[in-house]
Amino acid sequence: MSKTKYIFVTGGVTSSLGKGIIAASLAKLLQAQDIKVTIQKFDPYINVDPGTLNPYEHGECFVTNDGAETDLDLGHYERFLNVNTSQANNVTTGRVYQSVIEKERKGEFLGKTVQVIPHITNEIKERMCLLGESGNYDIVITEIGGTVGDIESLPYIESVRQMIWDLGRENALVIHLTLIPFLAATGELKTKPTQHSVKTLMESGISADIIVCRTEHELTEDLREKLALFCNVKREAVIQSIDVDTIYDVPLKMSEEGLNRVVLEKLNLKPKQALNLDNWNVFLTRFKNPKYKIKIGLVGKYVELQDSYKSILESLIHAGAENETEVQVISLHSEHLNNENVQESLKFINGLIVAPGFGERGIEGKITAIKYARENKIPFFGICLGMQMAVIEYARNQVGLFDANSTEMSPNCKIPVIDLMESQKKIIKKGGTMRLGAWDCDLTENTHAAEAYSMKSISERHRHRYEFNNDYLDKIFDENFIVAGTNPDTGLVEIIEYKNHPWFVGVQFHPEYKSTVSTPHPLFKSFVKASLAKK
Repeated sequence: MSKTKYIFVTGGVTSSLGKGIIAASLAKLLQAQDIKVTIQKFDPYINVDPGTLNPYEHGECFVTNDGAETDLDLGHYERFLNVNTSQANNVTTGRVYQSVIEKERKGEFLGKTVQVIPHITNEIKERMCLLGESGNYDIVITEIGGTVGDIESLPYIESVRQMIWDLGRENALVIHLTLIPFLAATGELKTKPTQHSVKTLMESGISADIIVCRTEHELTEDLREKLALFCNVKREAVIQSIDVDTIYDVPLKMSEEGLNRVVLEKLNLKPKQALNLDNWNVFLTRFKNPKYKIKIGLVGKYVELQDSYKSILESLIHAGAENETEVQVISLHSEHLNNENVQESLKFINGLIVAPGFGERGIEGKITAIKYARENKIPFFGICLGMQMAVIEYARNQVGLFDANSTEMSPNCKIPVIDLMESQKKIIKKGGTMRLGAWDCDLTENTHAAEAYSMKSISERHRHRYEFNNDYLDKIFDENFIVAGTNPDTGLVEIIEYKNHPWFVGVQFHPEYKSTVSTPHPLFKSFVKASLAKK
């Protein structure tokens, strides 16, 4: 067994309490004390990964450099820590069962009856230890998705119990995140739901070492003492997580509560340096004290759920802080945009983002918005599908190819300027088969992209099946509408720009996946700067 220590983060009372933010905040504090740390997420749903899930169902699908389609919490991990995650950082029940069944089919269990215990739990434990056994980390934080007491979470909770037994209490601890609801009728905070949640956890053989309490109001000392007594933890292990203005305040709040100090004491570790959050505080100061304010229109198909575009929204926060600018995002549903209302809908914005998506719903609205931004010289940023729609808009309205379309929207269209990638044409299975992960791109000189990156070659993350059809290169691109970036191996058009414009850039990749607090993405910084200049 390696010397790596393990922290398990579980949740109770209700879902969506923010286990991922608590895990990322704790990891940030440990990292700021020079402790080598990583975070992994175990999700109890039976999908092999979230790649086939509707954004309304699960929020955005985050993509790693090595091509893993993962839970959006991995985006928080990367944004907080500025460290890349990988396939090993996100595991689902579907992936666990898929692996066990494949082993059974190969005869690896030597004729034994395959059961949840020990075969499924052993598979889970192996994956929990995978990052720790690399020798690269002092601590591995494992977030267990779902809520304690859920049927689907039981194998994970049992695996945690076994892990603690295997490792010993000095090498593993459990943080349990719960809700302390406020009853307006009586004006009281109630601890009973937390007590029941901790009891449910104990019935599974696990006693929480630290209780983190989500609350809208300050916990009194009496309440903290009561929670410590009834939940069988020390008083200093009752941590308040009060609602804050921004998720980026949470590490500071957790530091004030002493979460990192309690964790290190329980794991018998000493910090390698004094807590250093200078860069984090610089970012927060800029974010909270902007000199300027702009409005960015975000045109998408899933705007009713903010988590559908989580990485884009966070990238705008990072870039806004870098430009000392408050970015107000105006969500615009592409299905509702048309020639009659586009001017009224977009007249107050300083920049326009057309977001990624799949399928034909709302496509014409995106094209209408792009046309308005191009003709009215509003800074435009098209991402993935947004870039493809910018190509179609120019082909139709400037080149005169009125039937230009994508075979994704119209399989038999006469002018398929966007077409299914050659490597995708024989693929039948939908899960994990897109063009995924990091791919190289060579930049064209004297373009907005080259200026933003300040380098000749870049690597960005992808998630798509359709691409610009190179049969139409000479028909569409001209002295104004240009290819600003190309994949050196495939010739795939990665970036397009419209030169007769203050800032008009479309990218086939997803730059939002690589923006972090400490390194805001160059294209988002440049876009926000251009939008500010437009204002």
